[in-house]
Amino acid sequence: MKGKWERGIEPRNFAWIIRDKLAVSERPGGYARNHRKVRRHEEILWLRNQGFTRIVSLLPSPHNLHAYDEHGVVWSHFPFGPAADSRATLSDLYAQLNEWLGAGERLLVHQEEVSDRLMGVVAGYLLFSHLIEEGPHAVMVVEQMLHRQMGPPGRELVALAVAL
Repeated sequence: MKGKWERGIEPRNFAWIIRDKLAVSERPGGYARNHRKVRRHEEILWLRNQGFTRIVSLLPSPHNLHAYDEHGVVWSHFPFGPAADSRATLSDLYAQLNEWLGAGERLLVHQEEVSDRLMGVVAGYLLFSHLIEEGPHAVMVVEQMLHRQMGPPGRELVALAVAL
């Protein structure tokens, strides 16, 4: 039984965006009122055991960052709340994602939950990195990967990515 607990549990709404390189999920441990320290611990263990080399938090606050340190997991924080300068944040984030992925890192990107904004961020990255050439196609691909439709907040971020 000990081995099972040492492996941890997969974060909720986990999905690969680029197989074995870039994934998304909700915040390890859950979001807001549903956040549980024990679940966070188990999910961080799972991420570490799956070979993730960096967790990229898009939370507007530094929540969870101390937990990554406690588990020896490298993290980066790009605060991306509703009041953030989307153009500046995405420009910096996309450049870093390119650098990390080019260096062979395995990344998890999260916000509180897998929302339209997170969907828009990763669809925008697919455009920015030229893995997909058209905005509507990027939206469709991410919708299929995450099994949900992307609303206007996400689509606005995809349109912004085209300008970057």
